[in-house]
Amino acid sequence: MGTRSSQPRKQRLAYYTAPLHIRHKFFNARLAPELAKELGVKRLPVCKDDVVRILRGDWTGHEGKVLDVNLKRVRIYVEGVTIKKADGTPVPYPIHPSKVMIIKLGKVDDVRRKIIERRKKPEEVKSGG
Repeated sequence: MGTRSSQPRKQRLAYYTAPLHIRHKFFNARLAPELAKELGVKRLPVCKDDVVRILRGDWTGHEGKVLDVNLKRVRIYVEGVTIKKADGTPVPYPIHPSKVMIIKLGKVDDVRRKIIERRKKPEEVKSGG
C-alpha cells in the first residue's frame, strides 16, 4: 500500500487514500478450483460481467453476474443482491471483492491476459541436484 509502517492508523490511511492503480489490486478474488487449474493462477481482479459466487455474509452461496465495480468504495455489485429501502424500492447491495469467488470470467482483455501470464506458475523444472 505504499507505507512501511505497521501502525494500524497509517495502514488504514494508506488504504483509504490509495491511488487507482493501487486500488485495482484490492479487487483480487479467488478463482473457482477448475478455473484456477485451467488458467494456472489462484486469484484475479474482479471485473464487470464476471460470474461470481458469494462466500460470506447474508448472501452466501448466491451466484450472479457482476453489474458494477466501485473503485472508490472497493465494492462490487452482483445481480440479484439487493435490499429494500424504506419505501420498498430495491437497491443493489455492495459486496467486498475478497468475499466472492470468480466462477466464470466475463471478458479476457489484454490487461487481464497480461496479469494471467505474469502470475502463471512456471512449469515444474526437473533439476538434477
